[in-house]
Amino acid sequence: MTVTIYDVAREARVSMATVSRVVNGNQNVKPETRDKVNAVIKKLNYRPNAVARGLASKKTTTVGVIIPDISNVYYSQLARGLEDIATMYKYHSIISNSDNDLEKAKEIFNNLLSKQVDGIIFLGGTLDAELESLIENSSVPVVVSGTSDDDNTVASVNIDYKQAAEEVTNHLINSGAKRFAFVGGNNSEKAENDVLSSLRDTLASHGLSLEDNLTFRGKETYRDGIKAFEDIKAYQPDAILSISDEQAIGIVHAAEDANINIPSDLQIVSFNNTRLVEMVRPQLSSVIQPLYDIGAVGMRLLTKYMNNETIEDSTVILPYRIEYRGTTK
Repeated sequence: MTVTIYDVAREARVSMATVSRVVNGNQNVKPETRDKVNAVIKKLNYRPNAVARGLASKKTTTVGVIIPDISNVYYSQLARGLEDIATMYKYHSIISNSDNDLEKAKEIFNNLLSKQVDGIIFLGGTLDAELESLIENSSVPVVVSGTSDDDNTVASVNIDYKQAAEEVTNHLINSGAKRFAFVGGNNSEKAENDVLSSLRDTLASHGLSLEDNLTFRGKETYRDGIKAFEDIKAYQPDAILSISDEQAIGIVHAAEDANINIPSDLQIVSFNNTRLVEMVRPQLSSVIQPLYDIGAVGMRLLTKYMNNETIEDSTVILPYRIEYRGTTK
């Protein structure tokens, strides 16, 4: 049978209010009484009811986390940073996988609200108008990490994708690349759109352009990386920007199978820099996002909202760097 606060109070011969004060760390309890109550809690293996405590305090110390694909290394590294900060501030997380499905993300969002979470954080993913409206009218604070809305009205943590894409494109052009391809995900995330628009603008500044046939949208997976290369190889690109490490590795392997020399004939850069980039040969050139920090800072920003702390800027841009490895000249 479940042990209740009533059982602890009866065994310790104190009031339920006293037990509640001990459980919640209230210092207004005599040391000998606190020791007696704690001894009974240990003896009966009592576990406070988090839901009941939440109803009383109007806080559940839980946060909802919505992840597009929990099996993807990129998102798991974001989640690690988030989880460490959540633990530091004594919050528990409810992690839900949206499968890169906007409708499922909205359903999860409403389910999390029904569970009385204190806040919600999106780790990447796409925000459409309906989801942005849900966030705007949410009863709890919401932060997005690794993505943002078009108007930057939602609290967010990111890198400057446009600037990073511009730097990468200029480097590749200076290395002799002229025909570029872009490989992104199914959903047009803000980050991907920023990379794509910056790529187009930078090419235009050099008198070049991105051909329509050289833009591929698919899942952020190894298999779709292979499929992307199969779709675009006939157009003979000499540089590819891929939003996902897994996709980029698929491109590397497909190109090698087609006897294309990397990087002499084809240069490839990704935008995740997960641990996968050093596991492929040649090692993958990549924009280095501070993945752990993006998750951690997003969670810290959420704790500030939940605890009504002062917030200097709701849009946080973290530094990045670019490491050119074996897939570029």
